[in-house]
Amino acid sequence: MATSSTSTVRPLQLAEVERISILGSESIVCGFHLVDFIWTDIFANLSRASTYVLITDTNLAALYLEKYKESFAVAWAHHQPEKPAPRLLVHVLPPGETSKSRATKGAIEDWMLEQRCTRDTLVVALGGGVIGDLVGFVAATFMRGVPFVQVPTSLLAMVDSSIGGKTAVDTPAGKNLIGAFWQPQRIFMDMAVLSTLPAREFSNGMAEVVKTAAIWTATEFDVLEEGAEDIRAAVLDGQREGTAGLTVASRTPAQALLLRVIAASARVKAHVVTHDERESGMRGLLNFGHTIGHAIEAVLAPQVLHGECVAVGCVLEAEVARRMGHLSPVAVARLARCLRAYGLPTAMDDPLLLKRAGAERMRALRPERLMRVMAVDKKTVGAQKRLVVLSSLGSTLEMKPTSVSDALIAEAVSVGVCVSPVSTQLHAEVTVVPPGSKSISNRALLLAALGQGQCRIRNLLHSDDTQVMLAALQALGACTVAWEDGGDTLLVTGNGGQLHRPDTALFLGNAGTAARFLSTTAVLVNAKDGNTVLTGNSRMKQRPIGPLVDALRANGCEIEYCEGEGSLPLRVAHSGSGLPGGHIQLAASVSSQYVSSILLCAPYAQQPVRLELVGGKVISQPYIDMTIAMMAQFGVHVERLAENEYMIPTGTYTNPTEYVVESDASSATYPLAFAAITGTQCTVPNIGSASLQGDARFAVDVLRPMGCTVTQTETSTTVAGPPRGQLHALPDIDMEPMTDAFLTAAALAAVATGSDGRVTRIRGIANQHVKECDRIAAMCAELARFGVEAENHPDGIDVHARSIAELKDMPSIHCYDDHRVAMSLSILACVAPGGAEIRERRCVGKTWPHWWDVLTRDLGVPLVGSDPEAEAVPASERSSSSASIVLIGMRGVGKTTLGRAAARALNLQFVDLDELLERETGQSIPEIINSDGWPAFRAHETRVLRTALTDSYRTGTVIACGGGVVESAENRSILRAHVSSHDGDAAVICLTPNMDHVAEYLGRDKTRPAYAVTSDIHEVYARRLPLYAESCNYEYLVDKALVSGTAGAGADSAWGLVEREFIRLVRFATRRDLNHVPLDRPSYFVSLTAPSVSEYLPSKLAAITAGAQAIEMRADLLLRHADFADVDLQSADVAAAFTAYVHAQFTLLRHNSRLPVVFTVRTEPQGGAFPSAADELRLKLLRSAIQWGAEYVDVEIDAGNSASSVMAARQNSLIIASYHDPSGKQLRWDSEFALEILARARSSGNIAKLISHASTWEDNLKCQQFVQQHHSASTPLIALNMGFAGQMSRILCPCLTPVTHPLLTAAAAPGQISVRQINQARSLMGLLPTQQFYLFGTPIQHSPSPAMHNAAFAALGLPHTYELKETPGVDELRLVIADPLFGGASVTIPHKQTIIPLLDELSPAAQRIGAVNTLVVSSENNGQTRKLLGDNTDYLGIMGCLRQAQMETRTPEFTSSSALVIGAGGTSRAALYALHALGIPKCALYNRTLEKAQALACEFESLFESLEVVDSLERAAEDICPSYIVGTIPASDLYLPEQLFAQPGVALDMAYKPRWTPLLEAANRRKWGVVHGVSVLIEQGIHQMELWTNAVAPAKCMGDAVLTKYNSEF
Repeated sequence: MATSSTSTVRPLQLAEVERISILGSESIVCGFHLVDFIWTDIFANLSRASTYVLITDTNLAALYLEKYKESFAVAWAHHQPEKPAPRLLVHVLPPGETSKSRATKGAIEDWMLEQRCTRDTLVVALGGGVIGDLVGFVAATFMRGVPFVQVPTSLLAMVDSSIGGKTAVDTPAGKNLIGAFWQPQRIFMDMAVLSTLPAREFSNGMAEVVKTAAIWTATEFDVLEEGAEDIRAAVLDGQREGTAGLTVASRTPAQALLLRVIAASARVKAHVVTHDERESGMRGLLNFGHTIGHAIEAVLAPQVLHGECVAVGCVLEAEVARRMGHLSPVAVARLARCLRAYGLPTAMDDPLLLKRAGAERMRALRPERLMRVMAVDKKTVGAQKRLVVLSSLGSTLEMKPTSVSDALIAEAVSVGVCVSPVSTQLHAEVTVVPPGSKSISNRALLLAALGQGQCRIRNLLHSDDTQVMLAALQALGACTVAWEDGGDTLLVTGNGGQLHRPDTALFLGNAGTAARFLSTTAVLVNAKDGNTVLTGNSRMKQRPIGPLVDALRANGCEIEYCEGEGSLPLRVAHSGSGLPGGHIQLAASVSSQYVSSILLCAPYAQQPVRLELVGGKVISQPYIDMTIAMMAQFGVHVERLAENEYMIPTGTYTNPTEYVVESDASSATYPLAFAAITGTQCTVPNIGSASLQGDARFAVDVLRPMGCTVTQTETSTTVAGPPRGQLHALPDIDMEPMTDAFLTAAALAAVATGSDGRVTRIRGIANQHVKECDRIAAMCAELARFGVEAENHPDGIDVHARSIAELKDMPSIHCYDDHRVAMSLSILACVAPGGAEIRERRCVGKTWPHWWDVLTRDLGVPLVGSDPEAEAVPASERSSSSASIVLIGMRGVGKTTLGRAAARALNLQFVDLDELLERETGQSIPEIINSDGWPAFRAHETRVLRTALTDSYRTGTVIACGGGVVESAENRSILRAHVSSHDGDAAVICLTPNMDHVAEYLGRDKTRPAYAVTSDIHEVYARRLPLYAESCNYEYLVDKALVSGTAGAGADSAWGLVEREFIRLVRFATRRDLNHVPLDRPSYFVSLTAPSVSEYLPSKLAAITAGAQAIEMRADLLLRHADFADVDLQSADVAAAFTAYVHAQFTLLRHNSRLPVVFTVRTEPQGGAFPSAADELRLKLLRSAIQWGAEYVDVEIDAGNSASSVMAARQNSLIIASYHDPSGKQLRWDSEFALEILARARSSGNIAKLISHASTWEDNLKCQQFVQQHHSASTPLIALNMGFAGQMSRILCPCLTPVTHPLLTAAAAPGQISVRQINQARSLMGLLPTQQFYLFGTPIQHSPSPAMHNAAFAALGLPHTYELKETPGVDELRLVIADPLFGGASVTIPHKQTIIPLLDELSPAAQRIGAVNTLVVSSENNGQTRKLLGDNTDYLGIMGCLRQAQMETRTPEFTSSSALVIGAGGTSRAALYALHALGIPKCALYNRTLEKAQALACEFESLFESLEVVDSLERAAEDICPSYIVGTIPASDLYLPEQLFAQPGVALDMAYKPRWTPLLEAANRRKWGVVHGVSVLIEQGIHQMELWTNAVAPAKCMGDAVLTKYNSEF
């Protein structure tokens, strides 16, 4: 290598590398800190070039570009100092998949041509898979091919995409569809760059590494399995500076290990590519996990990464190999464990996938959809799917993918399984070897870990529970482990009881054995301070551990409950004293595991332990005996002093050289029960009379009395069943020695009809109420699905048998995530006439992961995969949720008041959790706290909350919680579980307060105790705020100050608006009313631009929104408010203040407009005002808008992965995935780039929005062509051009066009026009034909309706006209309504009922009222089908006017008031319906003709608690004392007694001639609120206009037009 003669040139730092051969050349180079080596190698050993082109992305350029440029110069100076350096050109691309396009490729090629690059150019691709694929394709085609070099910077690119010469770009039709094979001359893998990888990207790449080892080499798989922590440390904790690893001598062991595993993976791929460059055979092996993985990726991408999907695919395809009999269960378990060690998901229901993709995407992950995707996989031959089938870890069945039946693949990806009945002709004699005992496996692991020396454990159960135990013991430093014999043997090296504090909490899932054993083990930690936390999943947090904790506390151990009393999580404090020992008393009537826990750890106590069992009958004595026997095998002998008293000496366990775990006796009951129920024979060879396990007695004590022939030796058990249907019931059996086996016995008892009695009574199983689920209750519920009655008892179950023929056909069985429920009921399904569906087949993984393989392959039971849920339905199409609505928030915020209002409006029941708690305890909350303290109150609260949300009030209820409910982590978990258990469709709504109002209220309210921690309510709220956020999925701001004095609302009416908008949020959150805009016709949203919504109040907003279907809130423009000028949005305090301000503005807008809200935070690069640097705040605002209930959330798709992440969290909001190009230079409508952006928008949102800028009028034509090709109601597209020249595209935009209004001080974007201008233009273009509207009735000559509606049409720029059509009957109207130009009509007397036969359909309101006042024309099938709809807006006019009057006066709430209707004609019908809709419970009806009133009352009495017909108005005053009176007859001689107005109220008269009717005059004299008939006319007319136009009516101009005419005539 040449050496520079110039002293100013620094020395080269040349790495020591490892080379890998591919296609006959050592082209792959691996090492650390390779930058100098890369250029030196290129200059010295590759083809000489005049120009070097380095292509990278902006992210990598910031990290490495200057280093590469500097090294280029230094390396050349050393290589040929006497010659000038060649050119180094740099091209930097935007990061992400969107750059991998034909458009970007073309732009690079054009740039290279502009730079005069020729065939002697060498291209360097510095980046991940996107850069490598794209730049490789450029090199393959530029000048018909130029050399290129890969410098992969991601782990996935190193081990996968950079090797093999595949290059490609994406197209709208799919990924990697256009490309070429073009081999790089070098692939430089610099391990040092991996230290910049995010942890998730590291895991993404490790999926390929693990996959490669799994198919190729067992040795490398062992290395990956054992070295996970070191490999993770070498990458994620590696240094970014310095040169450690540059030479072999300077490498750390972790670096050496990292280099080894990556080089090994690369070497395998290089070998395969060398022998099969064009993927004709062997190369298909590299697709292990990809067939299923790609199908998952097709559904969950981009939220879930490629490697994450492949990891799940690897496990599922390994399960297929196991199902086929080619791969051992141990190998599948090891593969899954290894992938999990690198942070990867391993199952389709893995919480990691749910976290990444969100509930809605996960609902779409259905088997049928996955099978459809796999049908077009490139490995599929014809209709035959092919998978890479493993024969062991490190080898495959064939050196190519193997054909596999659809049924096996479908079973692997299915959630459930359908078990069909076996033939009655089956006469099998089978032998089944169950997996190792869970009980013995867990005890053996703990004993060996606490012991001294090495112990090889064979036949260990590979399950979730044992994996939890093993991981926890390693975290405690109790032992080290290694796998031998292909994973069949675990070598445990115990540390003799020397334990250290774990780095993090021990998460134990739902592993009850591990939780109980480790609770005592954690006490032994050798530390003088700190603590160890043991926690689990939500079910584990309900399972009891109190007696064990009580015993340990009494012995001097410091243990506290972190959440609920009596259950995990626990915090074990360390003080160096360990387990004191001596006399320990323990209540053992709930679980024998408490006893075993202390027994196993007792030898390490400070002094010998005398363990006394107290508190009633000891449960499951055989398991205690098992523990004592196993302790003896490890050298510690327990002395039994009395029946319930044991002496355990101190000492250290001595590990035996080998320990063989017996097969699980509980699991053995299932194949033995199969023989019993089917009349066949089964032998379990390693469970006999000498077994340590109590369940080994099942065959002798249960099956033999049921009529089976049982042969049992010391080491084996054989069962032959009686003829099918002849099992005997067991009148009384105590199963206390084998409680876990009761489920199997109960399943057999369901068909035990072969004796005189048919009832099997099982006792001694009380502990089964608190297992993985309440197993006794579960068996009662699920046996009932078979048609079998079972009774639940405190310590047992009674099963009433039915004959096999009487069992119900194909029940769907819920397993409660309990393995024993699933396996026991699958046995019953084997004889049920139609079989059964087991809904959760994967729950058997806890103890027997391959149970279904055994059931079908060994026992001959037909199985097929099943999908218990239907194909995912979009949220917008699903019915409203029945899940209960939970309200949380500070005391005094209004939870009870708002909760009651919502319950009334939605016809739900209301429950106050605090009141419920007081009723159940018989004490007030202050009494509970004063007598028992706050922890006791919180424990009660948790119990009541859990019961309410999982049982008594799970659905159909509004539940108001106490203000401090979120103080308990368990309560927060319960609230989150409530949302997730309803697939995200339940609402937990946090009411956010104005804290000044709350503090004022609490100063007056003394019904609840003061706060426990601090008397400062603001400090309490600050502490709880993040806890509320953690617990809720919706948020509502309660602040009367926002609405007082706005939109005509006085202080007294403010709460009415708060209630109204809260009910709207509840309707939205529960999908009762999503308030979404139809997207099959033109629609508009007006973009507000002021820095405060208050600038549009009280009157401007209604005018601004006229003609629009939605309203856009531009959060970025709120930054123009003076309080946020020139602030640092990255400051946490500023961000919090701005978020609160935006929330207040959102709420203020809600209180003043019923339109759907489009919530937008437009960034500066896309034409907005929000700084790009504040991206974290932008995402917070977008996610907050979803929780506030915004119907639409606009998310920019080129800002990282934000659109996808917001989409995953969208709940009921629709995501507008938008891209704005203010310059119009990049987004051209006829470009490939437009198609790519559209594809990305559609993958990241519900609605695509693409905005460019027009430089010429022709750009509008191109935009319109794009719209015509890509928009439909099901795949909506907003596409238009900004700028003056682009206004035509706004006119032609198919839906949700952003518009402005003359009252706005500025438009939100260049070229925005108003709704009126668009309508006028569309009319001139023939896109909006003139329609004719009418008023039908007689007499109508003086009606103000034409003035009102024609004023509205003119204000909106619509070409329509409204005229009078006076006819005595409706027959004359047939031709009018049949005219194609007929647009709709108002209907008045006498036609409101007689016109109904001419209509196609009635609205629900019109149908119930029995009268029509509005005709609406609707079209379907693109205008091919025309329908006439009859509606009634009279009742809406009455409702609206009464609501407004109620808010403006001190009139009582509707729900606590009574009303009077005067008259019994058609208008009275609308009045009664309006009063019902307002929630008025009691009503009186007066009419001079009593019979008419009585007939009307008979029709409507079901709508009210009481609807009374009165014969005089005096009687009405006496009987109901009305607060609301509606007059519907213009009788001037009507006598109105003064007592009718005895209390405050509102009178409304439908007659508008004269203005002051006798009713209104009388009401006015008594200071009542009055509503003139003309006001109702205007209000109902506004509703008519909105029905006709599907837009907000211009209310003010309509009212002005009516009043002008009205005032001139009256």
